[in-house]
Amino acid sequence: MNTKESWNVLEQIVTVELGLVRLKGELVIPPEAQGIVVFTHCSGSGRYSNRNHYLAHLLRQQEGLATLLIDLLTEEEDAIDQRTQHFRCDISFLGSRLISVTEWLFENRITRHLKVGYFGVDRGSCAAFLAALACPMNVGAIVCRSGYTDLVSESLSSVQTPTLLIVGGNDCSIIAMNEDALTEIPTQHKQLEIIPGASHKFSEPGAMEEVARLASKWFKYYLTPSEKNKLHLHTISLRN
Repeated sequence: MNTKESWNVLEQIVTVELGLVRLKGELVIPPEAQGIVVFTHCSGSGRYSNRNHYLAHLLRQQEGLATLLIDLLTEEEDAIDQRTQHFRCDISFLGSRLISVTEWLFENRITRHLKVGYFGVDRGSCAAFLAALACPMNVGAIVCRSGYTDLVSESLSSVQTPTLLIVGGNDCSIIAMNEDALTEIPTQHKQLEIIPGASHKFSEPGAMEEVARLASKWFKYYLTPSEKNKLHLHTISLRN
């Protein structure tokens, strides 16, 4: 495990060992962080995603959140998946990997005090929902970007974790999926944000920054154990 510290920010390349399986990740913990956001991607290259790196940077910069960019697949599994798409379509498999990563966070001495949130992308959103259902007391918030929520439609009625769904205004099929998901999720702490003019990948100028703004406020609010936050839950607006 390689470690470096810069201006009190802890950065590590970590290895999560699951029996014979080893998952690689990039862990960054700003000083005084109280929550950690795990990025869930449906491939074995999530920690190399430029979009994920940029969003993780903004979450740390804007709200002081710790981040973990983790590959849910090994290099060998990812090579197979590039040819067959077998693993990325196995939502239960990805969910079980994320559950194991979450358990690892609570066993690790430098992360076990941090409240966990999931940032799911595409099919990675499905893994986030399944893992949150398996660890309801350990997961404080979910944010999904362009989530394929129809793949876990039968499970959404049991989700109690505060959930923010973010969709691009030009991504019509995903909007419909997420509107349906919003009605299925029973918790009162849920919201759907549609960013005008944005496509599925949010590559338009300013779109990803808006994703980060909404996500960082959601995570900060639900991952920070603040009495003030709890007392004023009904008055908070993401638009402020």
